[in-house]
Amino acid sequence: MRKKIRIIILAVIFLLGFCLARDFLIKSLIGTVATSVTGAPTSVGGLSLSIMRQSVRISNFKIYNPKGFPKDILVNIPRMRVACDLGALITGKIHLKQLDLEIKEIGMVKNKEGKFNVDSLKIAAEKSGGKEKKPAKKLAMQIDALSLGMGRVVERDYSGQGQPVVKVYDINLKKSYKNITSAQQLAALIISEPLKAAGIQGLKVYGVSMLAGVAALPVTAAFTFTGKDYAQETFNVTEERVYEAGLQAIKLAGRVMLENKGNGFIRAEVNGARVNFKLRKLSAKSIQVTISARKFGLPQPEIASGIMYRLSEQLKH
Repeated sequence: MRKKIRIIILAVIFLLGFCLARDFLIKSLIGTVATSVTGAPTSVGGLSLSIMRQSVRISNFKIYNPKGFPKDILVNIPRMRVACDLGALITGKIHLKQLDLEIKEIGMVKNKEGKFNVDSLKIAAEKSGGKEKKPAKKLAMQIDALSLGMGRVVERDYSGQGQPVVKVYDINLKKSYKNITSAQQLAALIISEPLKAAGIQGLKVYGVSMLAGVAALPVTAAFTFTGKDYAQETFNVTEERVYEAGLQAIKLAGRVMLENKGNGFIRAEVNGARVNFKLRKLSAKSIQVTISARKFGLPQPEIASGIMYRLSEQLKH
């Protein structure tokens, strides 16, 4: 009887060890492939593989900035779901029937030399035609359908003097694609599509020829900030703390023209836009903040959201 119990315990330990080793190896493989394709450091937080369902769930996948830029996150993907064809691995092929990605944030950076982090990635450098790098061999795969959810783009410009200019584009868009045939195509879509949706122009990464032939299916959600000139959030802190943090965020971003602490109001000029900062007390420790921005009468939601982003960062400390 004791012998049988020992065998069962050993079998369970072996099975757990196998699962841990398997997941570790798969995580390492994903990170290695992503780094090889982009030329930037990557990390995988968690992974769950179901052989019976032929599915994989990946959490906290991150691509970091390439060399020459702040050590921040370039792409943050909290959730990734994959329906795969495990049988194809026997023939040495990677076949994904469905890939669902939820991008929380793209962090676009312009450094002091005027270079963009997204244009310094391997996929963009190879397309540029320069002598920077020899084009890498495409990593073949077949993705039948891709669902790409895009949250926001945070743009930081360090090319000027003083504090970086911060703009935030709240995209909240979901698009679908089909027939992706390489890891390079997939990486180009993940990087380029949110930036295109934000209306950011003139990036080398847009010209990646590997996007040719990827079919876009109908958009399943609308771009939300068109025509909107404000950002609005509620913070569970005191009114005084929110006001002081907001004042500091505005001073970092631009020039204060008028402030009235009693009314919770600040007027400022940021990146050439007229900005209004307003507080609304919902309860003792629940404050609603509304920041609006207009330039030449036109809405500038990215400037308003950029100040809100700075405010949120201030309140974390």
